[in-house]
Amino acid sequence: MLVRPQEIDINEYNYDLPEERIAKFPLEQRDASKLLIYKNGHLSHGVFRELPGLLPEQALLVFNNTRVIHARLHFALPNGKPLEILCLEPLSPAEHQQSFSSTQAVHWKCMVGGNRRWKSGEIAKTVAGPSGEVNLSATRIGRTADAFEIRFEWDDPTLAFGELLAAAGIIPLPPYLNRENTPEDEDRYQTVYAEEEGSVAAPTAGLHFTDEVLRELEKQGAQRAFVTLHVGAGTFKPVTADRLEGHHMHEESIFIHPDTLQQLAAHLEAGHPVIPVGTTSTRLLESLYWHGRKVLDGGAAPFASVGQWEPYEGKPDVAPAEALRATVEHLKVNGQEHLQGFTRLIIAPGYTFRICSGMITNFHQPRSTLLLLIAALIGKDWKAAYQYALDNSFRFLSYGDSSLLLGQGVR
Repeated sequence: MLVRPQEIDINEYNYDLPEERIAKFPLEQRDASKLLIYKNGHLSHGVFRELPGLLPEQALLVFNNTRVIHARLHFALPNGKPLEILCLEPLSPAEHQQSFSSTQAVHWKCMVGGNRRWKSGEIAKTVAGPSGEVNLSATRIGRTADAFEIRFEWDDPTLAFGELLAAAGIIPLPPYLNRENTPEDEDRYQTVYAEEEGSVAAPTAGLHFTDEVLRELEKQGAQRAFVTLHVGAGTFKPVTADRLEGHHMHEESIFIHPDTLQQLAAHLEAGHPVIPVGTTSTRLLESLYWHGRKVLDGGAAPFASVGQWEPYEGKPDVAPAEALRATVEHLKVNGQEHLQGFTRLIIAPGYTFRICSGMITNFHQPRSTLLLLIAALIGKDWKAAYQYALDNSFRFLSYGDSSLLLGQGVR
């Protein structure tokens, strides 16, 4: 008997990851990474550039086109001690693009390294702007549940905050890499299709794709769609509670166009597989189903909001395409050109996938919600897959190798 996801013992989703198996740097060629293939319970492996010939027929690949921002800002306190601010998400203006284009003060939710040393007051630094030096200041306004509210101001009204962040900050590499940034990270910690700025971590499953692989996918008849989920720092947050009910799932922003919803609905109605690229795309797609479910129940707000445990409340299913088309109609009624909102959905063993038939993903940390998502898709075979990767010298985590995991019955 399957336990309720809230009752899952996270210790059952642990494994030994030697430090030397964590990829600290990317391979010279993106598509030269290894590719583990899981299909109908069988494991094999090849090279990522072979992916187009391994996908099921008529597959629709869904890519997260978020772009990692220069979210790490280094300041010095009046006593000269260093302080780091990590910009997580905008608070005022609350929409990413509005905040990036603002030429006036903005408020962001931030993590602060060394916050105990920052008692109060304004701290500042000088930034080399396109027209000369700019003074950037940060003031701590208050606390949120798990971070701080920081107000940023600067003395050049011709400069937008996004331009300032690009000049003043650096790419926030995952903490487990435990190294300084290199010039190579500017390019390699972005996907080749990154477009919408807003993430503080890359959707790393997409780092293996090259323009050549994308062209070959098109030649093989695979379709593609793009969605946006801005990845937050919570993606690296381990599950510290013994039981999953004690874990507070992180929230991430989602953004999708109605045309993409229609494309997904048509694909599902035709019985063709939907294969998301990465855990972020997977969470977004499955969250779309639950938002559409609320629309059909008459309880949906104009902006999407999907809670951590919503899928486990025992509501009867509806056809996934019906849920998606209901959302399209809901957008029309509310005069919205896009679906925006956030999700805290946790996908763990016991979850039934409504939209996704499989996924492309990297290898994840022990005791993480990302590993739980893998286990939800392929069951207890996650242990065999990870042991296979360890036995065959796969590289793990963000700059590591990849996998193609296909759900039961996918040909």
